[in-house]
Amino acid sequence: MEERHILGTYRLDCATIQELCAQLEPDLMSAIRHPTGIPPLVQVLSVLHFLASGSFQTTVAMASGMSQPMFSNVLSRVLSALLKHMRSYIVFPQVEDLPTVKGDFYALGHIPNIIGAIDGTHVAFVPLCRNEKVYRNRKSYHSMNVQMVCLADQYISHVNANILALCMTLTF
Repeated sequence: MEERHILGTYRLDCATIQELCAQLEPDLMSAIRHPTGIPPLVQVLSVLHFLASGSFQTTVAMASGMSQPMFSNVLSRVLSALLKHMRSYIVFPQVEDLPTVKGDFYALGHIPNIIGAIDGTHVAFVPLCRNEKVYRNRKSYHSMNVQMVCLADQYISHVNANILALCMTLTF
């Protein structure tokens, strides 16, 4: 596969995907109980494709050669493994780093004293029966509002996925 195609499909370059697989492999190998288990590389690539495309689990599962229930299990395993390593990738700048961070943002847009760019998006999902109404957003589908902060070099410095859809349906 060409690097351009890999970036378009997975939103990460080949070297980063290999590094991520190496880091997650111990967590994902323990999930393989028999010879027909799904290799860690396939697990990571299918989840990256799902996250990058915003597609449905069934669509990504079919493209990855697995059933939707199997992909759902893979998704859960890979996301859990990613969460274990989150602190190595998502780090808010320390006080001593703030002048550099502010300088990087100033170089981009000539706006002083910026320490992060913040945005949010709704991640759609099929809700469990309990508290179903809490996750229905103003567009009448179920979602969780995820907020992220990134630095000038596009590294993520903070993630908050604890915001219910209901909280962000107000219009100003």
